[in-house]
Amino acid sequence: MRLDLFLSGMLPELSRTRVQALIRDGQVASSGATIEDVKYRVKPGESFELCLPPVADTTIGAEAIPLDVVYEDDALIVIDKPAGLVVHPGAGQPDGTLVNALVAHCGTSLSGIGGVARPGIVHRLDKDTSGLMVVAKTDQAHRALAEQFADHGRTGEMERGYLALVWGAPSRPHGRIVAPIGRHPTSRTKMAVLSEEKGREAATRWRVAETYGHGKDGPLAALVECTLETGRTHQVRVHLAHIGHPLVGDPLYGRGFKSKLGKLTGDAKAKLAGLERQALHAARLAFVHPVTGTLMEFNSPLPEDLAEIAVTFKQL
Repeated sequence: MRLDLFLSGMLPELSRTRVQALIRDGQVASSGATIEDVKYRVKPGESFELCLPPVADTTIGAEAIPLDVVYEDDALIVIDKPAGLVVHPGAGQPDGTLVNALVAHCGTSLSGIGGVARPGIVHRLDKDTSGLMVVAKTDQAHRALAEQFADHGRTGEMERGYLALVWGAPSRPHGRIVAPIGRHPTSRTKMAVLSEEKGREAATRWRVAETYGHGKDGPLAALVECTLETGRTHQVRVHLAHIGHPLVGDPLYGRGFKSKLGKLTGDAKAKLAGLERQALHAARLAFVHPVTGTLMEFNSPLPEDLAEIAVTFKQL
């Protein structure tokens, strides 16, 4: 049995994701030797020591930042995050984040498990990606939700769906991208499709919802629905660029952005030039409620800035 599975089974109060993080941080040892491989094979009679850091005093300040609350109860809160809002404080963003807003909204009820310095945060969205997020308000909810997100709907009903405006359009109506993702070999700010040995498993299902601007070279752009089977950093952005259809406005992976923009004129060109983020929106979120066992399903339409771009494309 793998070490992460063994420890998460022995310590049900910790999620598998949390156990994996502890292993990678060097917090697990056997016979005095540190083990940092989550796939380490447990041998009969072997014993392990796990150091669980205390819940950190994050001293994250409360800030009265408006939140679009879609649903809330004693266990969790679902919000529709606007583009431009960073999820949690970091070296370059000490305040003005979603977590600061949540501390103000929820007070001390946000979860914080085993040293986690991002209270309540079960999953995240990039700063310039808008859409649905669920945040845990209790440790029980955090553990249960983390398990669902780690599974990515393989054995349950959890689902994360995105709407993406992309350049061009796939030649097929739907498909599945299976390509490992890891840190870009030369750029620390980017992710990339890598070999199986260097990247982590990543899979995205996609469907073309609408195409725009038909010409001699095919559609100029398309609205694509994406569903995650894994949860890698920048997964949708990397995978769509990998198949030749980068997100409109994506500064990291949208290599064709400037050349495509040059083909537009008038109002369309002005609106596209004014888009200050990648055209990606977390439009669907479904999960089993960690307390009631009820399937919770939420949907969010394209926000105003992306909806205006879609309307502009339709007029081409």
